[in-house]
Amino acid sequence: MRGWQREDGRKGIRNVVAVAYLVECAHHVARAIAGVDPDAAHVIGFPGCFPNEYAQKMMERLCTHPNVGAVLLVSLGCESFDRYALERAVRASGRPVKVLTIQAEGGTRATIAAGRDWVGARAADLAAEPTVSMSVSELVVGTVCGGSDGTSGITGNPAAGLAFDRLVAEGATCIFEETGELIGCEAIMEARAATPALARELRCSVAKAARYYATLGYGSFAPGNADGGLTTIEEKSLGAYMKSGQSRISGLIKPGDIPPAGGLYLMDVVPDGEVRFGFPNISDNAEIVEMMASGAHVTLFVTGRGSVVGSAISPVIKIAANPHTYRRLADDMDVNAGRILEGAATLSEVGREIYDRIVAIASGERSRSEDLGHQEFILTYKSFEPIGPACLPV
Repeated sequence: MRGWQREDGRKGIRNVVAVAYLVECAHHVARAIAGVDPDAAHVIGFPGCFPNEYAQKMMERLCTHPNVGAVLLVSLGCESFDRYALERAVRASGRPVKVLTIQAEGGTRATIAAGRDWVGARAADLAAEPTVSMSVSELVVGTVCGGSDGTSGITGNPAAGLAFDRLVAEGATCIFEETGELIGCEAIMEARAATPALARELRCSVAKAARYYATLGYGSFAPGNADGGLTTIEEKSLGAYMKSGQSRISGLIKPGDIPPAGGLYLMDVVPDGEVRFGFPNISDNAEIVEMMASGAHVTLFVTGRGSVVGSAISPVIKIAANPHTYRRLADDMDVNAGRILEGAATLSEVGREIYDRIVAIASGERSRSEDLGHQEFILTYKSFEPIGPACLPV
């Protein structure tokens, strides 16, 4: 594999310009700027006007993601987001960065013109940058599942888990999440923890998710899950759990925490403290963004019912668990794990195929969602306390 070397020692598998809006009022202008070269420029951003430490940290992590080579910050001018702190963080990472303030530039047309000039020049610079050798051990890979049905836990998720096991064995970093969909799996996760202290942290993270959803009166179980044959959150949880594989769990992180070494990590995505900001995960893309903020180069997305989303910055590899879903949505899917149900492939064979797709896409091949131009991105308000020493026994 080949990648782009970053000053912090990490390497990227893509080299894009991030066009980041810092309030919803600047979203349209940012998207119009990125439209000058949608393959090279990806739009990310935070819509809120009220400041939020989580959002500030997330934007700093995303703008210094290893797949990002340059950053344009688009501000309206009167929002509370600390654009200067974000600019300093990006500049300190060695990346080119510029701030455009719509109120100071003269409005929509003037800001779009200035932004397109800057993005065009930076994209040309990035295209000329040399690459360096990159190994599997340097990859960070996330996994989510969405639109789950009765096939997800017996085809796509366990196949993704086998790919995770191989990646971990080769020194890569793998991240799984959805603590709200691990309810009932606490004991089997504890048995895989690297230390007894970490085992307790894993159990507490799931208990927190259960309390959060109980307070909201809402769980991570949608009508589509039931239509697809799932009956309880515990049944769904067991299927979701399978995508973590069987490797030892090395640590527990929260969004924006960078794993210190290779291994398998659980990401706790449920906010800390009292319920303040509504549902912990408003969509699967919110989880993808949080894993990217922790450095994920690529994300595996297992779906039984079907999903067509991708992501800005980092490629998404979609795995169809249900063979009928694959046939309906073949143009959106990278891997047909439904072949397992039809006897056309074994679980091990599909696990190897997923691993091979990760390596191929990390080497420059485009995922289906990239080919289709999907660049979904969502970031909203949350609140987290720092992780404790028991969370990272490595």
